[in-house]
Amino acid sequence: MDLSRRQLLWAGGAVGATALLAACGGGDDAEPTGSATGSAKPRKGGTLRVGALGRAAAITRDPHGSQANESDYLIISLVYDTLTVPGTKPNTEPRLAASWTPSEDLKTWKFTIAQGAKFHDGSPVTAKDVVYSLKRLRATPAGASRLPGIQAKNITAEGTDTVVLVSDYANAELPLLTRLTTFVIPDGTTDKDIAKAPGTGPFKLDWFRTGNARLVRNDDWYGGDVYLDAIEVKIFESPQAMSNALLAGQIDLASNVGAVAARTAESRKDIQTVRRPNDMAMPIVMRTADGPFADPKVREALRLAVDREAMVKQVLSGYGTVANDILGTGDPAYDRSVPQRARDLAKARELLKEAKFDTSKTYELLTTEDISGLAESATLFATQVREAGVKVKVVKQESAVFWDKTWLKGDLYTTYWGTNDSVVFFASKTMVSDSGTNEAGWKSTEFDTAYQKAIGTADAARRTQLLQQLQQIEYDTSGYLLWGMADGIDLAGARVHGLPTLPGYGRVQLEGAWLAS
Repeated sequence: MDLSRRQLLWAGGAVGATALLAACGGGDDAEPTGSATGSAKPRKGGTLRVGALGRAAAITRDPHGSQANESDYLIISLVYDTLTVPGTKPNTEPRLAASWTPSEDLKTWKFTIAQGAKFHDGSPVTAKDVVYSLKRLRATPAGASRLPGIQAKNITAEGTDTVVLVSDYANAELPLLTRLTTFVIPDGTTDKDIAKAPGTGPFKLDWFRTGNARLVRNDDWYGGDVYLDAIEVKIFESPQAMSNALLAGQIDLASNVGAVAARTAESRKDIQTVRRPNDMAMPIVMRTADGPFADPKVREALRLAVDREAMVKQVLSGYGTVANDILGTGDPAYDRSVPQRARDLAKARELLKEAKFDTSKTYELLTTEDISGLAESATLFATQVREAGVKVKVVKQESAVFWDKTWLKGDLYTTYWGTNDSVVFFASKTMVSDSGTNEAGWKSTEFDTAYQKAIGTADAARRTQLLQQLQQIEYDTSGYLLWGMADGIDLAGARVHGLPTLPGYGRVQLEGAWLAS
């Protein structure tokens, strides 16, 4: 899986046009569920030992490179800063960019670098550094999807502290694009020296060994107080191994460990469970361009054949919520007035008959074990749709094979996305006709028109109306079957406080974490 897929998976998200235009933020991280300190005052000192998932064969040090490991992304996100980050209210907040302002036509955006921002070698961050970093990002194989609508020639510096981005089209959501992939490195950094490139983040790299790392506090960080002396990141190949390490006291925080581990730790009073709602979507993708699921009636039949409550209960162990085939469930503009689909086997069989769907065949559902519950969701789905007369064989693929051979190409497969706080984000990345990551091969002129109108509209009320139209079209005819939303789950020792409760990318924002004495 390439960087854009991994980082898009984690980050996503957006904010309403009015908040984006205001260009300000500053939400506070909430105390994690189960915290014993409440409003206790943070204290400095200590080393937080964090477990994160990853494989030795996939290790990378390049902030703009291919990042399949959560462990690598965690390290990079603490060492390097992006221009903006996920927040609470609003959900796009300043980071290396202290503010941003659009032109009247919403095509030109100016980002002002935070005062006092420095690289870890002490040199000041300039607009040239940011321009170089964004152009390097744009030049990667997936650059067009990382900064959609922004050509390299339209990324320029204005003086020493202002970066100008000019979009090919009006885009009220443009600051969203800078939340997750825009890690800044010094101007002129070569590929050969990328592993040694100083960052600007709250922590500095002390050492890195086979995927494990020690980071020490950056006392000159422009972003405010950092409490921990250090963070040590340990790579684990499975959630079970990571959970066992936490229960044995070998680590303090198990990041994104999953529902099974949460159930195991329920009886431990010395373990906190941090639940992050709307963290992970695990939809089933039905190819719309061609193949056996191209008929909208067939796709509707499969949606009606699913028992969503059973999926949430069994696959997610109850750590999640029922969903309604619309991505972006955490968006303030998410349309809850759309009728919730419920299981209707009779209607499903009727639609399959009308579509002349061949129920004598067995159809393959391709999946991976990349994240907890994904393969299990495929197996339960296959069992449920069998009751509507559809025979499905689940085929588990190795991760590398899946992302190379199946993703964007398969007729029926599972996928997953994180930080589901923006309808527009998913529309732009996975559903507009010309998207490079259109997972279902879906092409809808009606949807494309609604999307362009929405992102080009600054008026909040009108924009909400357009977003509701967008969601209705997705609900009716897209290639997604989104049965539920998984909570993000971290487990932490009793001494750990100040952990973020934001979904997806938000969980790596550990600068506010601290340890009780």
